[in-house]
Amino acid sequence: MQLASPRTIFSRQAGLLACLVVFSALTAADAAGQSRVYRPPAHYVQFGKPDQTEGRKILEDFRLKGIAGDYYLEFVLRVLPRRGDERVVPGRMWGGRNDLGPISRVILLPGVIGSERRLLVQNGPQSAVWAWPDAAGQVAPLGSAALFTPLADTDLTAFDLQMPFIYWNDFIFEGVEPVRGRPAHVFLLYPPADIRAQKPDLAGVRVYLDTQFGALVQAQQIGEGNQVLKSITVLDLKKVDDQWIVKTIDVRDEKTRNKTQFTITGAALGLDFSGGLFEPAALADTITPPPAARVRQLGQ
Repeated sequence: MQLASPRTIFSRQAGLLACLVVFSALTAADAAGQSRVYRPPAHYVQFGKPDQTEGRKILEDFRLKGIAGDYYLEFVLRVLPRRGDERVVPGRMWGGRNDLGPISRVILLPGVIGSERRLLVQNGPQSAVWAWPDAAGQVAPLGSAALFTPLADTDLTAFDLQMPFIYWNDFIFEGVEPVRGRPAHVFLLYPPADIRAQKPDLAGVRVYLDTQFGALVQAQQIGEGNQVLKSITVLDLKKVDDQWIVKTIDVRDEKTRNKTQFTITGAALGLDFSGGLFEPAALADTITPPPAARVRQLGQ
């Protein structure tokens, strides 16, 4: 479908860093015995190598975009397995921006007593994720390995929510090609050492940004042989209070062909949260949504 005129879409989930894996503890002999780390080659989509300086500016501009002010979203995760029953996981998100970049507080409500899951997702060059509760019932930071653990038995992970690859500095601007009927700037970004060590099959992420509005259209996680492991695709948008926001996103595991669809069902923009809402320690505190009259219902 055609993307309408969004100037500030989805870049907060943005999510949310870059060099090849280097094991400093290896001796020269050990290193010689290691197989070479796969680095997907650039696939230039036009004649001649695109201007990399121009590409860096396009990506840096995208990193600065986002919904104006603080916001609150209600959403559902529709789990659509290739085999088995479909199910729905409702959730809520409080979002804003601090000195480090976009930040969001996410609650997943799988419907099982005691199974509520809370995440605090900090994006930007110094990205981080905290979760509550851990095994001891406390707030704890997530390590790199835990970023790839499915949330609430869906295909969505903290890595998908955070999208740290937007801030990886090792990347190639591949040019412009059409995606979903619109031209998009294409970037191939390479993971930093800590990510590649915990997720060795992740060799890169290819990102597509709408050329006119700078909005994210699609992100593909790339593995060995340039194969797509997982794709995140923006399906449609909705205008709320004069701002365009993402309405529906597909998260698809290309190996299992299972899919989780993220759909925003309610939104309140132009809010002003206290700074304490986004403190890690506050993740254990229960907070209430804005008044129902303030939340615009968008449907499913």
